Amino acid sequence: MSSRFLSVCLVMVSVFAFAADAPQKLRVCADPNNLPYSNDKGEGFENKLAEMLARDLHQQLEYTWWAQRRGFFRMTLKAQQCDVVMGVPVASERALTTEPYYRSTYVFVTRKDSDLNIRSMNDPRLHKLRVGVQIIGDDYNNSPPATSLSRRGVVKNVVGYTVYGNYAEASPTARVVEAVARKEVDVAIVWGPQAGYFAARQPVPLKITPVSPIKDGLLPFTFEISLGVRQGDTNLRDRLNQWLSQHDSEISRILMEYHIPRITKADPARQHRREDQ
Repeated sequence: MSSRFLSVCLVMVSVFAFAADAPQKLRVCADPNNLPYSNDKGEGFENKLAEMLARDLHQQLEYTWWAQRRGFFRMTLKAQQCDVVMGVPVASERALTTEPYYRSTYVFVTRKDSDLNIRSMNDPRLHKLRVGVQIIGDDYNNSPPATSLSRRGVVKNVVGYTVYGNYAEASPTARVVEAVARKEVDVAIVWGPQAGYFAARQPVPLKITPVSPIKDGLLPFTFEISLGVRQGDTNLRDRLNQWLSQHDSEISRILMEYHIPRITKADPARQHRREDQ
């Protein structure tokens, strides 16, 4: 065997060995402007979870960025542009979901100096106060808080803030919480992760309190959030479930750093992890 032939063989073996050892990609679809969840600077808690997951799996993290609104799953996960979405409601039909890694709820956001202490959708003061609420369309009846308020006749004093916000601005979903701090509204009803994160960043102290009851008839205010993969990808789903179970404490620490209000499944109102910001 010639030395040249042997050298070529050794080079080929080295190339194949490198390819076998090269890290695979963890392909994640995320919104580039959607704090506290994610942004293209890697500042969201879902970014931190994705980084930790990729590191533990010895994979290279790769993002596909897409605004998380109508068509997100169809254009990303279903189009095989990625393999994982870091925040998906457990009951979602758009993805195969893991076990939940946190549970949160809609909350009332008020200024601490207002002493309003609103805890229930049945509080009669909601008929007179300026109430900020996130809406999806123009009818004010398409999010759990808006629907619940409408059922109680609380309509004329409601101030609507689009659930997507002005996407040309950074952190567009912060506006409804900022409105409380600026006294543009007296109370806002906001999804917990957004409320907790943005309330902690206001120039005045705000208070967040879980909405009660936890269900308004069949309308839930509490949701379990999981990781999502393509329908049928049970192997990846099972790997992610194993990872979640092994890293509960680290995940909990990240959520606490982002002031995400969490609740237990057994007693949501009583086990609210962080009420005051």
